Amino acid sequence: MATSPLSGAQAKFTTGSTLRHVVVMTATGSIGLIAIFIVDALNLFYISLLGVQELAAAIGFATTIMFFTVSVAIGLTIATSAVVSRALGRGSRTDAAALGGASILFMGLAIGLITACVWPFLNPLLALLGATGETLTLATRFLQIVLPSAPLVAVGMGTTGILRGAGDARRAMYVTLGSGLAAAILDPLLIFGLDLGLDGAAISTVMSRMVMAAIGLHGVLRVHRLLAMPDFRRLSTVARPYFAIGIPAVLTQLATPVGNAYVTAEMAPFGDDAVAGWAIIGRIVPVAFGAIFALSGAVGPILGQNFGARRYNRLLAVMRDSLIVTMVYVLTAWLLLAMFRHQLATLFGATSEARELIVFFCLFAAGSFLFNGALFVSNAAFNNLGYPGYSTVFNWGRATLGTVPFVWLGASLYGAVGVVGGWALGAVVFGIASAIVCFRVVARIGSQPPSGPSLPVPPPSANSPFTTGKAATAG
Repeated sequence: MATSPLSGAQAKFTTGSTLRHVVVMTATGSIGLIAIFIVDALNLFYISLLGVQELAAAIGFATTIMFFTVSVAIGLTIATSAVVSRALGRGSRTDAAALGGASILFMGLAIGLITACVWPFLNPLLALLGATGETLTLATRFLQIVLPSAPLVAVGMGTTGILRGAGDARRAMYVTLGSGLAAAILDPLLIFGLDLGLDGAAISTVMSRMVMAAIGLHGVLRVHRLLAMPDFRRLSTVARPYFAIGIPAVLTQLATPVGNAYVTAEMAPFGDDAVAGWAIIGRIVPVAFGAIFALSGAVGPILGQNFGARRYNRLLAVMRDSLIVTMVYVLTAWLLLAMFRHQLATLFGATSEARELIVFFCLFAAGSFLFNGALFVSNAAFNNLGYPGYSTVFNWGRATLGTVPFVWLGASLYGAVGVVGGWALGAVVFGIASAIVCFRVVARIGSQPPSGPSLPVPPPSANSPFTTGKAATAG
């Protein structure tokens, strides 16, 4: 059995340049994530080559439903990374392995239960979003094939949380990169080679998820030995700190698909062209801004290890460096999108309203990720520093007050383009507000004395209405 590269240095983020840690973790995370997102975009590109607009719209509706299960898995992955990184920060590898094993079990069971509950109601759920006719039939069939594999996503994502908590960003990258490469090979083979069309895209998705879970389990089991299944007594003990972070993190993550579902429902009355354009934007966003999504996952373990090691003086530097990286990256990506907006629309074969939406997004709405990025980074800090309730409040605020009135007004005044504009505009207020509150929280924690074995881990203020009250025990 291979020796863990962290056996001699279990908490690598507690020393050295915080900017370097942020950049390295973000860069390695970006490669794997963007690989998956590119494959998703290619998936939609291949489907568009079949020349049936209903197929692209069907994937747009199906993705909205899948987003809910994936968001739950993301929330639980945040909890996994937080508890494992804190245990390693304390120097307890045994606890970290027990937390890793329990986390994977909790994730698999939770996503499996959600999938079983949702699967019988796929058709009415898609109809509720606005899918009709042949688009509804195609979207339902796609999800009937793909959705049962959701527990595999949970296991794969859980292993990336463990690997990132251990500071092994490279192997966490291999998990997502391997899945992306598998899909890149299987997509054209099944869609065109075997002439399976939309069914081929669905089967490719399932098989790539199998690859993702296999690579991740190898990393945490064989390489790091951070996956030990605790007995029932230990499992019940682990559940409290895990779900103290996991439940608020899941609630936080669910806000995004709820907001996305509302946007899709507002887009549906403008026709399949508009829904297809929104689906294409949904593929462009993670490819263009994959580093921002990766950054929010990268910051968590860095904060978690320093928090667990009581290196409170380093937390503010991590936040500052993360926002600098966010600003530089978003401005660069926005410029490139604006420059190549027409080429992107042509690449996906977008015409009429779909093309107009893509061009508008690239030229104007993409800039909203300056504020979405601040919200993502702030959420990572809240979840890892014992204030997960704050991330729940800000994300749901963004998904409701920052989405519904803006999107409704935009749709009323400017049609489908107004929907995209309203969706983007709502990010500004909540991105700024979350960053301000986050820096206040980090400064409060940072005012504590530096590391020392006799110091307690400071819980959130008892006066905070958004605290879970369990920060002192979490992790």
